[in-house]
Amino acid sequence: MRIVVIGATGHIGSYLVPRLLAGGHEVVAVSRGVREPYRDAPDWERVERVALDRQAEEAGGTFGRTIAGLKPDVVVDLICFHRESAEQLTEALRGRVQHLLHCGTLWVHGPSEVVPTEETAPRRPFGAYGIAKAEIETYLLREARTRGVPATVLHPGHIVGQGWMPIGPTGNLNRIIFERLASGEPVALPDRGLATLHHVHADDVAQAFERAMGARSHAVGEAFHVVSPAAITLLGYAREVARWFGREAEVEFLPWAEWRETVSAEDARLTEDHLAHSPCASIAKARGLLGYQPRYSSFEAVRESLGALIRSGQITGPALDPAG
Repeated sequence: MRIVVIGATGHIGSYLVPRLLAGGHEVVAVSRGVREPYRDAPDWERVERVALDRQAEEAGGTFGRTIAGLKPDVVVDLICFHRESAEQLTEALRGRVQHLLHCGTLWVHGPSEVVPTEETAPRRPFGAYGIAKAEIETYLLREARTRGVPATVLHPGHIVGQGWMPIGPTGNLNRIIFERLASGEPVALPDRGLATLHHVHADDVAQAFERAMGARSHAVGEAFHVVSPAAITLLGYAREVARWFGREAEVEFLPWAEWRETVSAEDARLTEDHLAHSPCASIAKARGLLGYQPRYSSFEAVRESLGALIRSGQITGPALDPAG
């Protein structure tokens, strides 16, 4: 099949494109053309690269037509963040593709209520990102179920992979928590450290997209969670990271109002967002209908990423074997 991947050089696409090539597909990688994939793979020489400014094309009303003009059998959209974007692409592809796959987010659910959260849980998103993604999901699934658009939505958790910082045990992207745990310094967690995070390795997300394409009859008109087998608490996360460095985590707990004063405004904002959601998602549907089998646990995915960051000097700490 001829598969167009929009956002192909980002976190997910860097793993998905080589998978598709290995499966014998013809791949067209659409991106702004400003960066190379996170993973250097010789297979990318076989990829048709298309540089495209989505925002500018959408403003001119041409983005959907441009993608349709690439004559895809399948389109994977990894960077759609507004319903209007989804509508423009869908209308241009209507009746012209076998499958349209959209990358969503667990944030469509809003705060966790019954865990693990299933795909049938009510949508109560908050914040611009979650609300917009929920609107896209509603639109695409309605189009699939009522007007025959072959759409599927996949909802990843916190994506982890080599080349970027994972969401850490304080629910933000500040590397200092990893450095303190590696050196045995005390760390402070908000409240009792019982909020949850649900990571997923980028290659497992790529696997889910690939499996959805192969299980099209089960995937069209459906949404699926794509995460590791289990969520983790901030406290459990901190203790596990310390153990990787032969330490026992020295943890203190601070009430939220006090804890937020110990970090920057941006770190506090990210942490508050993650604590408010506390995602913990079920993957039973993806396992059963798509055959999704995540290769990485949350800890395994973070450990691989953290080891790469240490080797590159982006985090200070002793060498860390990704495999443990």
